[in-house]
Amino acid sequence: MAHQSDASDTSLTTASTERSYQVRRSDLPLSCPMPGQHLWNSHPRVYLPIEEGGEASCPYCSARYTLVD
Repeated sequence: MAHQSDASDTSLTTASTERSYQVRRSDLPLSCPMPGQHLWNSHPRVYLPIEEGGEASCPYCSARYTLVD
């Protein structure tokens, strides 16, 4: 089952545990939670527009993202 393997995969981080993230253009398109984070204990994935203003906030968990390049 994918759910069980996700929970045991130590390469994944817990979604939305930090309040602020720095992202690069190579990370775009930006979504919260980001790829590489567990999804089983998080909100639905939402894509955030960050390209023009350089900053975005998640409407679900209030995580703030800053584009650094």
